[in-house]
Amino acid sequence: MTLLPPDPRRLRAILAYLDELLAENETVALYLRLQREAVRAALARAEGSPRRRPSRGGKGAGPLPGFNPPPVATGYVVQRKRTPAGPEPAVIHQADCTMIEGTPHRVRADEARAALTDPTIEPCAFCRPDTELGIDLG
Repeated sequence: MTLLPPDPRRLRAILAYLDELLAENETVALYLRLQREAVRAALARAEGSPRRRPSRGGKGAGPLPGFNPPPVATGYVVQRKRTPAGPEPAVIHQADCTMIEGTPHRVRADEARAALTDPTIEPCAFCRPDTELGIDLG
């Protein structure tokens, strides 16, 4: 963020808003964390407290500052699609699939396996959960 207000009241409001967005949206969480840290630094400058510099270790020591990798998702999810013409067949994905759209619902492996036997539920053609579950239908 390039321009931040100088007063602590507005900086706290921005910080609260960014914290709320972080809790709601993991897709842009990394970017929001970086913005949150910039706001915290500006708030510290505005309130006059000395800014702490992170201690440096050796070259390449420790994780990148401000970078928290997202947790690795495991398991399976169900994606439902609604259209003006009615619902489309549900799609089963592996939890870390990049083709998931909308709000997926987590399911256990046995639930995913049972769901894939239903003709109205399809496996994702990209991540192939049916192959991972040992029931390749194709």
